[in-house]
Amino acid sequence: MTKPPDIVFIVLDTQRADRLGCYGNKRGLTPNLDRFATQGTLFERAVSPAQWTIPSHASFFSGLYPTAHQVTQSNHSLSPDVPHLAEVLRDSGYQTVGFCNNPLVGILNNGFKRGFQTFYNYGGAIPSVPQHSSSLPWPLSRLSEAYTQFLRRISYPIQNFFGRSDLAFRLSLNAWMTPLWSRFANFKGQNPRSVADVVEFLRRREKQQPDKPLFLFLNLMETHLPFWPPGEYVDQVAPYFRQSREARNVMRRWNREAYRWAAPLPEGLSEMEQQVLNDMYDAEVAYQDDYLGQLFGALNGRSRQRDTLTVIVSDHGDGLGEHGYFGHAFVAYDELVHVPLILHWPNQLPAMRVETPVSSRRVYHTILSAAGQIAERPNLDPATVRGLSLQRTIYGPDPEQGTAFSEVYPPLNFVKAIEQRSPQLLDDFRCLALRRAVVKPDEQRQPLKLITVDETAAELFDLQQDPLESDNILETRPETAVQLTNEIQRMTSQSQRRQEQLTAGRTIDLDKDSQLMERLRGLGYLD
Repeated sequence: MTKPPDIVFIVLDTQRADRLGCYGNKRGLTPNLDRFATQGTLFERAVSPAQWTIPSHASFFSGLYPTAHQVTQSNHSLSPDVPHLAEVLRDSGYQTVGFCNNPLVGILNNGFKRGFQTFYNYGGAIPSVPQHSSSLPWPLSRLSEAYTQFLRRISYPIQNFFGRSDLAFRLSLNAWMTPLWSRFANFKGQNPRSVADVVEFLRRREKQQPDKPLFLFLNLMETHLPFWPPGEYVDQVAPYFRQSREARNVMRRWNREAYRWAAPLPEGLSEMEQQVLNDMYDAEVAYQDDYLGQLFGALNGRSRQRDTLTVIVSDHGDGLGEHGYFGHAFVAYDELVHVPLILHWPNQLPAMRVETPVSSRRVYHTILSAAGQIAERPNLDPATVRGLSLQRTIYGPDPEQGTAFSEVYPPLNFVKAIEQRSPQLLDDFRCLALRRAVVKPDEQRQPLKLITVDETAAELFDLQQDPLESDNILETRPETAVQLTNEIQRMTSQSQRRQEQLTAGRTIDLDKDSQLMERLRGLGYLD
């Protein structure tokens, strides 16, 4: 019997597609990723099912759109009725291990870690890392790990409180707090260290030659604000930065003012802000690519290299001032939902580019289909899994007819923060609206995109002719708008029916969690 492939699932958190050379960027920021992409299958128009981390990762781990899985806020958790990707693979004989830098995935008790036999978390105040990552000699490393485990048991409830509580969230947005939690609480994790640990993990595993196939999940958070790229990458992308006090002040303000990371921009960005923020984002992209080169080298050097499916995708992009918005909270434009998606499996997949629009939620179906015989679970239909694998799109007609959707549920903690500071923005920018988008090619295979706001068609774009989504052609193509609105309604109805088949995941009300509140009060976090 043929051994199932090893599977490496890499999420480049907050990575825009348009900043990668393999997606047309000319700045030469990503030679390692571009080289790896030429060896695999690249989907030119992958569409994220959501615009921010929590609902998007829930879709990766469940294969469902947000309306179906209903994990749309930081206080939601994945329903136990939903078969989690790692759970299914574990029960199918895989070793499951995660290396995660995003605290929303690695710390919150939202069900995302279900099924992982080992899960290393590089975000948060007390990271959890492999023992081989420690520079201390034995037995000091063992003592340090025991002490760290004790600190984590204390700190995780506190970090959950700050991740889920509206009050704590609003406090964290103060300029004097942001540098503290973003650096000392490892908001962006320890990305280069996590990649080095993955490389060492693979090296050790190569020597052991275990019988079980491997499922390895890696989340990198390098391109998320705050921007702290090393100087050599700043010099590469923005040589003016060191000499410009104005530019440094711009970056200092934006790194401190976390409230602005997702707030609308009623007055837009200044020319200097626009240049600095885009260049610092690009410097982070270049830095991330550099240490990804180490990982690609390790993957290519394995004995099972040709029997390994590597999936590289982003959970969402990031707005840098386009369309009057910043960050990734409220809109469905391509700077947020057009994401890179690359599959690399030398024994099975060709080196090619696929134009057909696809939903990146289908990573779930692709991975499980590649695993072969998967464990039987309620609410998991193997035929549906195989039917939605991206391999179907590569080798034949797309099972979803080139139709991909996004659902933009606004993160309510940011809504409440805006309500406290600038409540007029909520109405002016329709921050409470539920937006949905569909991307589908027309008869000439030109990708069209419709955005609805609270179920009303609002914007229509020809993405081939207008990739920046600046020309709304809704009034000139009313029939097309009706057709695409019907597609969104069809998708929504399907997702609602699917949601009705599942029990809801937990919603934690911290104010009513007396045990947690007492622990926080005892540690001095509450009066």
